[in-house]
Amino acid sequence: MQRRTIYLVVAALMALVLNGCVSQSKYQMKEDEAKGLSSELGDLKQRYGKLSADNSALKDEFDKLKAEAAGLAKDKQALTKDKNELEQVLKAKADTLSKNISDLRQKVADLEGENGQLRGEIAALQKAKEEKVKEVSSTYEHLLENMKSEIAQGQVTISELKGKLTVNMEAAILFDSGRADVKPDGIAILLKMVPTLKEVRDKSIRIEGHTDDVPIRSAQFPSNWELSAARAINVAKYLQQQGIDPANLSAAAFSEYKPVADNATKEGRAKNRRIEITLVAKD
Repeated sequence: MQRRTIYLVVAALMALVLNGCVSQSKYQMKEDEAKGLSSELGDLKQRYGKLSADNSALKDEFDKLKAEAAGLAKDKQALTKDKNELEQVLKAKADTLSKNISDLRQKVADLEGENGQLRGEIAALQKAKEEKVKEVSSTYEHLLENMKSEIAQGQVTISELKGKLTVNMEAAILFDSGRADVKPDGIAILLKMVPTLKEVRDKSIRIEGHTDDVPIRSAQFPSNWELSAARAINVAKYLQQQGIDPANLSAAAFSEYKPVADNATKEGRAKNRRIEITLVAKD
């Protein structure tokens, strides 16, 4: 009986010990679970804080992008307006340019027509000029042939330059010193020129009187002006008497003011005392 009681007491004690151990084990498990949950809660709070910060940043970026989008929309509207205005301006300019091009084409066509006409006129003028040059050249050749002896003696020179023909005669072969009347030897020289000068139609025949710079001592001629004028006029009158059309004749006086040589020498003064017969274009 007593032994049975001891067994019961021992069993009861063992049960109590075992119950205590189980309770302690469950507590430890709960405590460990609580610590795990607390740690997880901390992690979750930390993640929440980070996500909240990211959310706030995203919202700020969203607002910024939204504002930029609004600005871009305004810019797009402005650009669309500018584009439309530019298209209108370009269209207006294109229309203007098209009209200008059309006008220019017409002007070019007109100018080409005028140029063609001018080329024809230039060709005609060139042909006429060539004919005149030929005529002057023919006159030049005839005068050279008729006056070759005087040319050989140096009393007469004949020059032709660009269609202008000039016969230069020393005054001594036409006039006595200080006189204006053509002397017989001079008349013989002028007669050699008459047949050729009669053929001149499209040129004027100008007779020029020139002197040296030595003052004249004559009651008839107060100065070299009058002497040079009288000599030129008398030659013109003689040519008229020989049948040359007076409408083609003119006389000019230059006195001593167009020298061709140095008046300081005897030879130079002799060259400056001269009559020049020049074929010039008609007025």
